[in-house]
Order: sequence, then C-alpha cells, then structure tokens
Amino acid sequence: MTALRLTWVQPEDLLGHELHQAEEDGREPSAIAARWHRAGGPQSPQRAGASPQPASPYLRALAQDLLDELADLPSRLKDREPTALPQIQALCPNWPATPSRPTTAEGPLSAAVGNRSAGAERVGTADLSSTVGGLGAAPPVSGRGGSGEEETSLTPATLHPRLEAAWLGRAAGCLLGKPVEKLPLDGIRALARATGNWPLTTWFTERGLPPDLKAIHPWNRRSAPTSLAENIDGMPEDDDLNYPLLNLLLLQRHGKHFTTTDVARLWLDELPAGRTFTAERVAYRNLLDGIEPPHTAHHRNPFREWIGALIRADAHGWTNPGAPAAAAEQAHRDATLTHTANGVYAAMFTAAAIAEAATGTIDIHTCLRTGLTVVPPDSRLARAIRHAIQLAREHRDFDTVVDELHATHAAYHWVHAIPNTALLAAALTHADGDFTASICRVVSGGWDTDSNGATAGSITGLLAGAPEAIPSRWTAPLKNRLATSIGDFNGTGFDTLADLTAQLATRPTT
Repeated sequence: MTALRLTWVQPEDLLGHELHQAEEDGREPSAIAARWHRAGGPQSPQRAGASPQPASPYLRALAQDLLDELADLPSRLKDREPTALPQIQALCPNWPATPSRPTTAEGPLSAAVGNRSAGAERVGTADLSSTVGGLGAAPPVSGRGGSGEEETSLTPATLHPRLEAAWLGRAAGCLLGKPVEKLPLDGIRALARATGNWPLTTWFTERGLPPDLKAIHPWNRRSAPTSLAENIDGMPEDDDLNYPLLNLLLLQRHGKHFTTTDVARLWLDELPAGRTFTAERVAYRNLLDGIEPPHTAHHRNPFREWIGALIRADAHGWTNPGAPAAAAEQAHRDATLTHTANGVYAAMFTAAAIAEAATGTIDIHTCLRTGLTVVPPDSRLARAIRHAIQLAREHRDFDTVVDELHATHAAYHWVHAIPNTALLAAALTHADGDFTASICRVVSGGWDTDSNGATAGSITGLLAGAPEAIPSRWTAPLKNRLATSIGDFNGTGFDTLADLTAQLATRPTT
C-alpha cells in the first residue's frame, strides 16, 4: 500500500525547513541540526512539499520536539525585523500619511469556529449583481497624485475599468507562469528558446518542443493541461486567484475593520484545506488543532516568511485607492494569520504599491517607492528590494539582472518572499510598468513563476487603466471566466468581479 505523503505538513520535512529559517532570521540552530542529523534525520526536500518516504515514528517525534526547541531560540534580528504593526511603524520614518484604520478587539476564535455571522451567507454567481447593488451608494473617494494633491474622484464607475484590468492582469500573469512553476531557471530558458519564444513575449507552448528537452524539463504536471497556449480555455483554478476572491468575501462580510480572527473564521468556512500550501496549510492545521491567531503563524510553521501572504495582498490595495497606509494595515491583519516579519512585509509592500497604482495617477516607480515606506528599512526584504531596483536600473539586459539576483539569493527556497519580491521589483522597474514586458520578465526570472506573474499583472493592469489597454492575446483566452472552489464564484466573469471590488473600495466605513 502506498503511503500518503501530504505536502507541507510532515514534521520530518518541516524540521529541515525550520533549520534553514532559523539561519535566515538570526537564530543559531547548529546544535539542534547536529542532533537531527546524528539521529538520521533527512534534509528538507529542495523543491517538493514532502520527502518521498515517511520517517520512522522515532524521527517524527524527534522532529516535533526539535521544532519546538528551535522556536525558543533567541534571534539577533528581532529588533530590526518585528512583526507587530506598532513596531513596524516605529521603524518606518516615511510611513504614508493616509489615515490609519484601527483594528477592533475581538474575543477568542474558539468560541466562534463554525458559526457564521448574520451577514455571512455565500455569494453565488447568480447573486453577484444584487450583491453589488446592495452595498449602497457611496460617496466618491479622492485619489491623490505623487505630490499628495487631490487629482481625481474615485467612484465605482471610474474604478471599474482599471480594476477589471487588474483582475484580468492577475489572471493572465498567473496563467503565463503556471506551466513552468517549480522549474529551474535554465529549464525555463531552454523551453522558451526551443519554441522560439525567447526573450519571452507570449504564452509557453509545446508546439515544436523536442521530446528530449521536455523529458529533461517537464512542464508542471497539474498546470500544463490548462496553461499552454494550445489548451487555454478560461482561467483555471489557482490559489493566486482564490485568495483575492476570499478577500472580497472578507471585506463584504466584515468591512475594512476586519480582524485576523475574522480571516481565520472565513478560511474555515470557505477555503478547502487541500487548496492551501506552505504557510497557509500549516496555519490551517494549527487552527484545527485549536491554536489561536497569531500563534497560528509561529507554531511549527517554517514557511512563515515565504510568499503566501504576498499573494493575498492585492484586494487590500485594490480597495484602498490612494491610501497605501490603510492598504498595508489591512494586509498586515491578513498576513499575521500565517506569516511573520519579512513574510508580512512582502504583503504590506505589495498592498501599498497597488493602492498607489489604483488611483490611476501614479507611475510604477512611485508605486514601488511607496511600497518601501511600509517596510522596515534595515530588514532583509527592504535591502533586497533596493538592490533589485538598482540592478534593474544599471543593466539593459534583464537576464543579467536575473542572474545576479539568483546568485545573491541562492540560499533561499524558491518560494521564499525575499527573492521573489526582489525579482518582482526588478521586473517592474526594468519594464517601466509596461504590462507585457513586466509579466514576461518576472516569469522568465524563475522562482515562484505563477505568483510573481500574477502580482506583476495586477499592478500593471491597474497602470494600463482598462481591459482594452492590455493586448488581446493575454485577455481573449481567459474568456471572461475563472474556475475556483471558493464560495459560489466558479465561472464568474472578471467584469463582475471588478464591479464588486469597485463597490467595496468605495463602501463607507464605520
């Protein structure tokens, strides 16, 4: 009988990843690592979510004990890389001047798990038009330019085109990266070159691909049937689209004053556990074990600085046009269910940058500068982003930028937030915010290709301003529908999602 190897939760696999995390965040794990390896403990899988064979009961129990010991080690970086919002703000001298939205206190999760609030009914495809209209008329939200002056009046009608472009851009960028997710950089380059698509300018294809090259660098097994040029038929399900949908439900049910506990309840109500990965899967398991947020982000969770919180940030930016501080604060409350420190900063950086782009009055370089204002300047993430932007400005050849980033961040896992956010910033800078150039550069740079393509597509879709401003080769194959297991959104059109997002962006707060 074949053993079930559930990815991202086996203690013997988590231990190896936690040893790496400890080295990265300023702890000294060498003594614990020696005990693990003397006992015969394996290294963490390099690219997969689980090692091929289960560990013995002894090793599994030892891994659990050592995970707890590692959590107790002191970190020399804790003062310059905090997770609590007040400490983050204290370290950021240029924190944006938009008004803060305080978080309301809430009781423990355990008393409410499984109980929906009065307004927590599912939103179905057939109900979306009435749901959007039911949010009520809202006063215009003023957008601001780089000078801080009010320049535009943001209403649902004015926001809709750029938000539809953002949804389409997120989907297209994600879809571009899906077939090469998990592949090494040389494999991505080889596949694209062999099919006449290098530098990357359009969808990956298997047409004309030599069989021996496909055998060396196989497409992502789950994604290839729905994401190569010859077989795209709408947007297939992906966690990079599931999380924005979840956050629409979050904002609809709880408003912009939601708490981290609200996020946890929503996940338990609406998010299938099998659709979670890395830090989100560990946090989900922790919730089921009765662990309360924000401890869900810490307990035996070596992925807490990986990319998961970043890919959940878009809706917080989309619904706070011209208010990057508010977007960052929302992203913080969302992220701390699953992440700490640099994993949280990556989400805040992204939300703040997108909030600036959502006004339609800001260029990509200003957006990135704004994103950095909510990241502690001496953190590893801030240093990585600044370095990436500098490289993008210095080198005309983007391959040179990518090679330097891969050399600099070789010690990090391919899903870690630091290298991926750096690559995102470099691609957006090098492409000057152009949609096609941005998603193609970031996907061609490797690492977490679908997540990076999604975020690049979202922000440059906003900057493009309308669906028709995005080349049709990216939008037509999407057929204005996406697949998902979230709520009753399956088959919903991006125009309908833009309507709902625009209404949430201008919904009065209480």
